[in-house]
Amino acid sequence: MNFKVDENLPVEVADLLRGVGHDAATVLEQNLGGAADNHLAVVCHQEERAIVTLDLDFADIRTYPPEQFSGIVVLRLGQHDKPHVVQIMRKLLQAVETEPLVGKLWIVDEERIRIRE
Repeated sequence: MNFKVDENLPVEVADLLRGVGHDAATVLEQNLGGAADNHLAVVCHQEERAIVTLDLDFADIRTYPPEQFSGIVVLRLGQHDKPHVVQIMRKLLQAVETEPLVGKLWIVDEERIRIRE
């Protein structure tokens, strides 16, 4: 699967995705740091990449209809420190292997994954 890791996440998230065989590009690697959300959404759509982000704006299905994307993963976490985010991503990887992401919005917290179509 192809992922775009937002600039608000540690680079280790991309490393973790790559480590299990996914294609993961970061916003910063592609010189998109500071880009508007709508521009980032267009790039993800064009590249057929699922976005992984802490930005709650991407959870707005009126602005970002999930069916128009290769997947939207919004991490809604109580803590944003690197070890915690990486720990949650490790758990999330299990779901990525078993649950379809394309055309869906995943809202991920410490306890569960809510999936919207």
